[in-house]
Amino acid sequence: MSTRRAEQESKASSPVDTASMTALLRRVVDIGLNFKDQRDIFRRRLPPDRIRDLLVRDLPHESSTVDSVLESFARTALPLCKNEASPRFLGFGDTGDDPAALAGGLLAMFTQQNLINQSFDSPSATFVEIAVLRWLRELLGYVNPPVADIRTVWDVGGVITHGGTSSNTVAMMLARENQVPETMHGGVRNPDQFSVIVPRGIGHYSIRSALTWIGVGDQAIEVETRDFRYDLTALERAVRRHREHIMAVVAYAGDSRTQTVEHLRRVHDVIRAIEPRIWLHVDACWGLVAAFSDQLRHLIDGISEFDSATVDPHKVMAVPYGLSALLVRQPSSLRTVSSYSDLIMQEDYAFGQVTPFLGTKGWLSLKLWMMMLSHGRAGLASLAEDRVRKAQRFADLLEEHPRLLRLHEPDLAAVAFIYLPKDIRLKPPIAMEHIARINAVNQCIHKQMLLEGTWYLHQFSLPDDHGLLRAGATLHPLRFMANNPRTTEVHMVEVINYVTELGHALEGDIR
Repeated sequence: MSTRRAEQESKASSPVDTASMTALLRRVVDIGLNFKDQRDIFRRRLPPDRIRDLLVRDLPHESSTVDSVLESFARTALPLCKNEASPRFLGFGDTGDDPAALAGGLLAMFTQQNLINQSFDSPSATFVEIAVLRWLRELLGYVNPPVADIRTVWDVGGVITHGGTSSNTVAMMLARENQVPETMHGGVRNPDQFSVIVPRGIGHYSIRSALTWIGVGDQAIEVETRDFRYDLTALERAVRRHREHIMAVVAYAGDSRTQTVEHLRRVHDVIRAIEPRIWLHVDACWGLVAAFSDQLRHLIDGISEFDSATVDPHKVMAVPYGLSALLVRQPSSLRTVSSYSDLIMQEDYAFGQVTPFLGTKGWLSLKLWMMMLSHGRAGLASLAEDRVRKAQRFADLLEEHPRLLRLHEPDLAAVAFIYLPKDIRLKPPIAMEHIARINAVNQCIHKQMLLEGTWYLHQFSLPDDHGLLRAGATLHPLRFMANNPRTTEVHMVEVINYVTELGHALEGDIR
């Protein structure tokens, strides 16, 4: 067959108009980049019922061109989307705009690999994922076998999931199987055997949810904290009291509120001195960033002694949602939660055997592989150090404002603070009625911030662990996050002034 004829037949049989597709995707990329590059968080603000009425419609009977669908999206839904890459979005996760990660995300969609099987579904993608998991394990200090010794997925020591909640759930499954082997197959017979210790007031909801999802019920035992870490005396007392019933102890390398990093080695030593069999799990969704830098690594000292660790690159590495990983100290432990089916080929490298809750498994790890290769160790260290330095600068700026009180010393990239009405003197313990008023003012500040949509800081409940206002009181602070590379000190000053002005305007209405 001539070359010209082969080309003609290829064009005739191809359903893709390459030129038109290229033009369309260039337009899509332009829309996406312009969206991320906008200064505002929102281009438009509407109440939920208006958005509902705008977008929840019947499926049209007639077809439309892709161009018209794209135009409709850009006109209706996109202006109402929040833009985490805005330099004024200061209160939550990461920006998801690393160029290499975005490229990886696009290529993962185009290549359509399915990591449930390796031989035909993901011949190379499986090994890219293995490489990423080994890099993450090495960062935390887990020991990797030599490459030549990786002969199955059970030699890898980790799995990629869609988010920290999924990873934490797999960790609780591992703890359950460690406590009572074969529970996965025989079922839970005595739920009281599956208690989990968590820190009071700062734990992530995913642990309690995981316990209910894996069938053991809400068996969480809350232990008192001090300075947003376990009170080690209370922890030891709780472990001794419930020793026979505890399947796991959960610690946070950067809790989900203040990002305070637990004294991991001390927690490990307390638990192991009492009961070596208890599964130790560390949620390092935020704390992963400390592993990038020699300057910060001391914060997570002891993490490699924990049986499992959850990390969330989509929180700390500018990788688009969603991408998490569960890593285990002993790779073979993942055999206890394996699945078997003739739909999942029983081949050595099929990740479908070892990733609970997932069937079809997209190539999530490609965006992280590209990001990590692009930055290298030096670039990752710089990313981490810049964020911690920025958070400390914001903490210092708060000190210059008498009406703003910082609630902790930042370990990582988060700074929680609270606005104090001018007639309340900072002389603890503050009366409970004044605590209620302080909370009300700060909740109104946050509500007004959401309505206006010009700035964003996160809000949640937080125990006053340092006793700055009243020990044991529950506060509702605002939180600054230093994850956005576009945020400068000018933005920090502006948002502090914005919060102060809002507080001054609102406090008179709340008595």
